[in-house]
Amino acid sequence: MIELSALTKRFGDKTAVDHLSFAVRPGVVTGFLGPNGAGKSTTMRMILGLDHPTSGDVLIDGKHYAELREPLRHLGALLEARAVHPGRTAYNHLRCLAQTNDIPERRIDEVLDLVGLGSVARKRPKGFSLGMGQRLGIATALLGDPRILMFDEPVNGLDPEGIHWVRTVMRRLAAEGRTVFVSSHLMSEMALTADHLVVIGRGRLLADTSMERFIAENARAFVRVRGPEPERLREALAAAGLSPERHPDDSLEVTDAPPERVGEVAAAHGLVLHELSQQRASLEEAFMRLTHETVEYEAHEAPGRAGGWGR
Repeated sequence: MIELSALTKRFGDKTAVDHLSFAVRPGVVTGFLGPNGAGKSTTMRMILGLDHPTSGDVLIDGKHYAELREPLRHLGALLEARAVHPGRTAYNHLRCLAQTNDIPERRIDEVLDLVGLGSVARKRPKGFSLGMGQRLGIATALLGDPRILMFDEPVNGLDPEGIHWVRTVMRRLAAEGRTVFVSSHLMSEMALTADHLVVIGRGRLLADTSMERFIAENARAFVRVRGPEPERLREALAAAGLSPERHPDDSLEVTDAPPERVGEVAAAHGLVLHELSQQRASLEEAFMRLTHETVEYEAHEAPGRAGGWGR
């Protein structure tokens, strides 16, 4: 388990992480979300002892990272996949780490095969593609067979097969009872991978909750209904105590009833429906709603034509 207690980091006048407290527990995939500049990378670096807190504390299974003997056996991390010696082969990169952490050499071939790099084990990573570099970084994290794993943008540069593979690996590791902590900007992938979410903005904790509850509390769901008589349908729903909102395409949006209730009202009035669908809230919508006031680097439309570049 990873435990943060009032963790704070300042760089001069800037507070990157501000009294951050939460726990990353075993058995689930915990997603770590926040806008650019929110303090995610700084937080992960402090967990690994790469940056020292201004105040507060962070513990890994009750110890500071610097106190761990053979740390790769306790916590495996992917922060910067390209942080490898350019003159060493993939095998020798892992071999050096294995020797300093008392990891059997046979484990090197195991993790290289696991991530799909067995055929290029004797090649230098400087010639690797971005996706191959990510796979080597994941192999490094898995090398010590640790109980805690931490990944920063693990699917960066991977093709669809690789993305699916990473998702499967993370969920399998959590199912084995390990602690899995993953940061990503890909909301669609996080929605498929994470069970629990920790969301920060400007270094402060915004949410620490389950995926399901986070979406329910920060985004809305509605029923979309459409038929050949939109006005009659609207009147029927209103007469039943519902609050339909009509859109330009003549569809209606109902936020205060499930689809079964909407269909029953339409049937009672003999109304034909062409569409009756539940529109579920997305993680992306929930994230945008919660964090919009904490975005540090916000893009704006360029001057000129609406929605496009001016000439």
